[in-house]
Amino acid sequence: MFDRFANVGESKVNQAFRTVSLAGVYGGQTESQSKPYTPRRAVMYVPGNDQKKIQKVTSLDLDCAVLDCEDGVAANKKEEARSTIRRALDECDFGLTECVVRVNSVTSGLMEDDLGEVLGAKRMPDTLMLPKVERPQDIDMFTKRLKEVLQGRQLETRPFLITYVESAMGLMNLRDVFKKTIDLQLKEQLYVLDGVVFGSDDFCADIGATRTADAKELLYARQKIVTCAKAFKLQAIDMVHIELKDLEGIERQSLEGARMGFTGKQVIHPSHVPIVQRAFSPTQEQVAWAAELVEAFSKHTESGKGAFTFHGKMIDMPSVLQAKNILQLSANIGPTQG
Repeated sequence: MFDRFANVGESKVNQAFRTVSLAGVYGGQTESQSKPYTPRRAVMYVPGNDQKKIQKVTSLDLDCAVLDCEDGVAANKKEEARSTIRRALDECDFGLTECVVRVNSVTSGLMEDDLGEVLGAKRMPDTLMLPKVERPQDIDMFTKRLKEVLQGRQLETRPFLITYVESAMGLMNLRDVFKKTIDLQLKEQLYVLDGVVFGSDDFCADIGATRTADAKELLYARQKIVTCAKAFKLQAIDMVHIELKDLEGIERQSLEGARMGFTGKQVIHPSHVPIVQRAFSPTQEQVAWAAELVEAFSKHTESGKGAFTFHGKMIDMPSVLQAKNILQLSANIGPTQG
């Protein structure tokens, strides 16, 4: 589809960036609604108690590194994980990689200590992840504890907050969870809700589903998560591909997730990172197509014309918005080859 645009000049791409108000990759938000976009194409987990792996992840070309206090850490290593993460926050240079901490759930009895230790670091994590959110009350409990821990601390910037859907109840209550979180965000000014993660393995266990290669059993949940996230202008992070050596499978599933509207994918191995990040990036051909379309739209708008044809096809507003989304994403992460 995009081959004919491969040689479109860079000046046209730059002109398109200058002359349009770009729609956001969160799902059609306008510039006035936009917040700083943090790419999370590949979201990689690192056990919080493994100093060597934390150090290694700082050398990767990776959007998002998650220092994990939860599932990636054995029960008898939780305390070690907290202290290791605290040191890493102060000592490690993550460069352009987003530094995220995933705490334990509010019902685990461990979240309070996670926040107390980790947020004792001089440097705040860029983002906090809260797993296994099922009800708005979970956000109440999290916010209350976070407020206690941060009492008296002056924050230069508020951390992002990303929640998880890992159960049938969490999926059914997702809209109410988002509403509660945004209400508390405005009231307490402690965080900025920025996305949701689909915890597919826990979700399957909760509903009694069997994981399959094509993941058809998860299609409804994935579609609902994307739809709800985009309605609230949030990022949506897709499920983990657990077959480490199945690189074709990870690429296929990543491309599928991108087509569905997910903005990124969870990964558990460094070899998956470039594959996933490429799948969630626009190609040079796509960017060139989008730039030329937006330029044509701008000219037709200035001349007072309505619908128009572009390379033999009638163009409507959904096509223009798609093009703007491609340009917005490229502006933040850059186009890829192919």
